[in-house]
Amino acid sequence: MCIRITVVDDLQTIATWDPDEVTILVDRGTHPLDLIRELHAILTVDLGAPDIPGAGLSCFCGERVELPAEFRLDSSSVGASTL
Repeated sequence: MCIRITVVDDLQTIATWDPDEVTILVDRGTHPLDLIRELHAILTVDLGAPDIPGAGLSCFCGERVELPAEFRLDSSSVGASTL
């Protein structure tokens, strides 16, 4: 995977792009849906990743971006994504 997502404590924002580490830092405790919206914006707007509705999160190189385990949603308990 070309972008790594790292969970950290006490981040001032939901998610922050760190170009030196090719990492997106994510604030622990953020609601998963808020995180998905923020990651989508960073990946598509800031990094130029393709915006393909229903395809999930993609890196600018086209690889799929996976959420850290603590942020993965149980699809049986949540409605369909609006991305």
